This record gives sequence, structure tokens and C-alpha cells, in this order.
Amino acid sequence: MIDKVGKRIGRPKMVVIGGGTGLPVILKSLKKRDVDITAVVTVADDGGSSGILRNYINVLPPGDIRNVLAALSTLPQIDLDILQYRFESSDKFLAGHAIGNLIIAALSEMSGGFFDAIQKLTDIMKVDGHVYPVCDESLELHAEFADGTTMSGESEITNSDKMIRRVWVEPTDGNKKPEAVPSVINAIMDADQIVLGPGSLFTSILPNLMVDNVGKAVTETDAEVVYICNIMTQKGETDNFTDADHVRVLNRHLKTNFIDTVLVNNKKVPASYVDHQRWGDEAQPVKSDFKGLKEQGCRVISSDFLELRDHGAFHNGPLVSDELIRLLGQPKIRH
Repeated sequence: MIDKVGKRIGRPKMVVIGGGTGLPVILKSLKKRDVDITAVVTVADDGGSSGILRNYINVLPPGDIRNVLAALSTLPQIDLDILQYRFESSDKFLAGHAIGNLIIAALSEMSGGFFDAIQKLTDIMKVDGHVYPVCDESLELHAEFADGTTMSGESEITNSDKMIRRVWVEPTDGNKKPEAVPSVINAIMDADQIVLGPGSLFTSILPNLMVDNVGKAVTETDAEVVYICNIMTQKGETDNFTDADHVRVLNRHLKTNFIDTVLVNNKKVPASYVDHQRWGDEAQPVKSDFKGLKEQGCRVISSDFLELRDHGAFHNGPLVSDELIRLLGQPKIRH
């Protein structure tokens, strides 16, 4: 927060928005910095353990939330290992379920709501920061493809092998337009920096921004909005995308050029290192289009953000968090 004379008050406030496996990588590194972190996490996941629990006992999908809580928790590692433990497939009744997901489901019933349950678990897990589901109601992701057809359900959309044109979210009960709780909007409006990603463009980042009051807040906040561009393309989502294409999609969905700064990896990904059978046959490094980014009014930071592990290409948490902290001391780009 900045006062009237431009002096920062207290710890810088960062709001990180997304879902999937990329978000915890960044949060683990930011947790070690002197910043006030709020993570806003999608609730449109309908695959794996989260999808089963969502359908069976009508609880919001807990998986992405669980991983974010673990990333920001200050509990001993053995405690986190227990919460993250996933039962083996041979365990039939509990097959594939993480213990943390079951705890979140139980707390949701005890608390009478998902949002309140996550706040209680935040305290139990000694989380350094705030973790907010983007909505306190179950959402379903919808997509329109390049051929004009539509589909609903995140896992179905991801596996459709079609190029996505646009996405939107609707409550599963279909009663009204989804809205984020006031805590989410207040955090965005009070932030010094908004971070989008890293994560799947159409199925982890945009589902949050398609909640009307969240998208509105992100475009109206005085905070700098930073997009961490994916290192690799994703089949059916961002085939052949450049970094500028990612930003174009975001801007088009919110109908304004709201991305201030883009972090782009410039370290070459060795083709021989990536296990394409494991990480996707069509995955290729995202190509750079500096001119296209500048045309959209973005500040471009191109650097080595790469971590090679498990025969895949990922963001290096410490390197990305270093850059985010440096940006906090710089003036926001004005469109």
C-alpha cells in the first residue's frame, strides 16, 4: 500500500491469481520474502480427487486450494507430507484421494461453507498469508472452440483436442452470475502487485478472471498486473502460441489491455531433455514476439526463468520471485 506522498506502508501486498501446479512453485519462494501474500484460487476444477469429491458430496474442488495451502504453510515438512499423502489405487474406497482433500471436505460440512472452511484450515496449517477460493460456490467452466462448438467441464475441455476461442464460468446450480466474496475484491483493490500465473491460460487463470467482479477489479486496481507467461505450449489450449498471443487472449477476455508487465523465459529448453510422452507430445517452447507484446502496452522482462527437472521445463521459483520483488520498487506502466 502506498500513501499520499508515495511512501509504502507496511509489507508490500501481492495477490497471486491462478490454479494448477504452477502457482505453488511461485508461492513457496515468495513465502520467504517480506511480502503480504494473498492467493486467489480457481474452483472450476472437476478432475481427479477434486472432481470425485465435488460430485459425490457436493463440495467445491479442494485440490488446487490444498496445494496452495501447503505451499504457504509454515508447518514442519512431516505434517505437510501427511496432508499431501494420496492413497494408492489399490485402496479402492479411498483410491486417489489426498488426505488434505478429505479434511477440506469435512471442514466444509462442519463450517457450513467452503470459504469459511479454508480460513479455518489456514489457521490450522499456520499459513503465512491468505488463501481465498475465488468463489464460495461451485463453478463450471465452459468453452467455445474455433469451430464454433461449445463444451462444459474443465477436464472435458482440456481433453477435447480442439483450439479454444473463449471461456466463461457459470454456477453449477445455474441460479445467478458468480461473484467473488468481498475479501477477494478488497485484496485485489488494496494490492501493490497482481500476479497472474504461471498456469494453464484457459483452465487455471481465466476461470478466475471470468468471475465478473474479479475481472472488473483486476482492470480497475492501481496495482501493477504481472503475467508470468508459460514456458511451454499446451495441446488444445495454446498450440503454436507466442507470448504475445497469451496476452492477447487475456486482454480480449476482459475487453481491455490490462496486462502491465510480462515475464518471459529466454533460456533455451533442450529438446532432447523434455519427455514429450509424459508432458505432452505437442508441447513446444513458447515463441517470443516482443513487438506484439509492446503493441499491447506491456513492459517485457525477458530473462532466465527456467528450471529443468523430471524431464520437463518449469518456472524456477526463486528466479521468478526475485523479479517480482524487483518490480515492486518500479513505477507501474501506464497504458
